[in-house]
Amino acid sequence: MPEVCPVCGQPPEPEPGFYYGAMFVSYAFSVAIFAVTAAALYFLFGDPEIWVYVVVVGLTAMLFTPLSVRYSRMLMLYLFGGVDYQPNWVRYEPRTRRTAPAPTPSEV
Repeated sequence: MPEVCPVCGQPPEPEPGFYYGAMFVSYAFSVAIFAVTAAALYFLFGDPEIWVYVVVVGLTAMLFTPLSVRYSRMLMLYLFGGVDYQPNWVRYEPRTRRTAPAPTPSEV
């Protein structure tokens, strides 16, 4: 894995355990998805049987998991990672790697 993103230059992990906090944000998103889906089932379908709740809420949670993970990481970066929106953003160009100069015959 590269040290920084080849497009924007952002390190993938600003500090050790940074995205551990994103798990809590993702958990909050999942709870919201569960609650909204269960409430929609209750009010729109007149309190169906319990297996309907389990199946529909489970499928909805699996469907929205990729979005939940992505947006929880994005929120962590924007809120706590020091990442700001740059309206005049230019593509990140990494510096070339510098190598040590070859030793001269007098140094050997």
